[in-house]
Amino acid sequence: MKKKLVSLLLVCVMAMMSLVGCGTKTATTNTKQTAETQGKVLNIYCWNTEFKDRFAYFQKSGKLPSDIKVNFIVTPSDNNAYQNALDAALLKQDTAAADDKIDIFLVEADYALKYVNTDYTLDVVNDIGLTKDNLSNQYQYTKDIVTNSSGVQKGVTWQATPGLFAYRRSIAKEVLGTDDPVKVQAALSSWNAFNAVAATASAKGYKMLSGYDDSYRVFSNNVKAPWVDKNNKINVDSNLISWVDQTKTFTDKGYNNKTSLWDANWAKDQGPTGKVFGFFYSTWGINFTLLGNSLATPVKEGGKEAVGNGVYGDYAVCAGPQSYYWGGTWICAAKGTDDIPLIKDIMYTMTCDSTTLKSITTDTQDYTNNVAAMNEIATSSFKSDFLGGQNHIALFSQVAPKIDMSNISAYDQGLNEEFQKAFKDYFNGTVDKNKALENFYKAALEKYPNLSR
Repeated sequence: MKKKLVSLLLVCVMAMMSLVGCGTKTATTNTKQTAETQGKVLNIYCWNTEFKDRFAYFQKSGKLPSDIKVNFIVTPSDNNAYQNALDAALLKQDTAAADDKIDIFLVEADYALKYVNTDYTLDVVNDIGLTKDNLSNQYQYTKDIVTNSSGVQKGVTWQATPGLFAYRRSIAKEVLGTDDPVKVQAALSSWNAFNAVAATASAKGYKMLSGYDDSYRVFSNNVKAPWVDKNNKINVDSNLISWVDQTKTFTDKGYNNKTSLWDANWAKDQGPTGKVFGFFYSTWGINFTLLGNSLATPVKEGGKEAVGNGVYGDYAVCAGPQSYYWGGTWICAAKGTDDIPLIKDIMYTMTCDSTTLKSITTDTQDYTNNVAAMNEIATSSFKSDFLGGQNHIALFSQVAPKIDMSNISAYDQGLNEEFQKAFKDYFNGTVDKNKALENFYKAALEKYPNLSR
């Protein structure tokens, strides 16, 4: 099955990349549709239920219409499965019946360029009808991620995803003698300082990080060059090697718990029996993943009841050794859609309306894509009970303007995954560093045969 998925992806990637150069294989519908045009079915491609849940929330509240049939086509993103399914559907977009065409599809930063640099995505200003003024309060990096090589913005998002370091207050008190975020940040203000605290934590019976992948995004978001250069050559940045070296040291010295992102032991390390000092997380990670893994009894957080497995209120956040971001979801409109008026309404309501975005943050603690709204909350009395009364929005608002997207490429998801996977064998001691690198190149070129090393 994996080989079939990979083969399909390669066919789709090559077909879609050709669009950039010659503009062939485009959908037949004229993108300059009239405001009166409205289809009967809205088809949305995505990889989980997050957008579906948020969409339903706005329908229920009356901010989005509820009298249209909406189909969510959900394919998990593991092994590029979501991209494979989306690519296959887009290649049929010009011949599909009106009610079967993709209207909206979601993308992540790691592969957004693959889609915005084709004719399958619509211009959110000239095709959809959002104005520059509508978009003016969004963080610039969120617009840069979905801007094509000609300077045209092809998507929008309701999220900004700056990253922080979330730590256990009780463990910080034992290791550092304080849980105060300002003092903890001073102790973790550089990688050398972070590594020194890891040694201290280990001596007191704690792990600094849970697993191999926990610090990866901080390093990968601070590279000096993209994964792939203009000649389609893979570039292994020195900062990625720094992650390898740090993680090997942490593994050999017992500073981590040898877990992997999303596995059961990693999640367990965030709960009451966990002995891990902290976790690198962006906005969604704190208000959704960490909160979900850390609750013991039903509580009200942002007006919603949540249940989980312990240590509610024992976390806090600080900036950590470097600024970074992680994740985010962008809404793209597919060329060929007959639902442009509705898509405009969705994009405006979910990503441009400051009242809506402010309410998302106060209700869910997520960090939304509106500079003015976030700055207002950052300087208010807003607090998170989960984070021991801390206003984490204030910290996020300091990190968000520093996010630099100049080094992203269309291949980031696949290459990041293969790099992390290849080096786990090195961390475990089953191969040496050079062999792990060779294994990475082999897997990368199998996934993307148009690249070279």
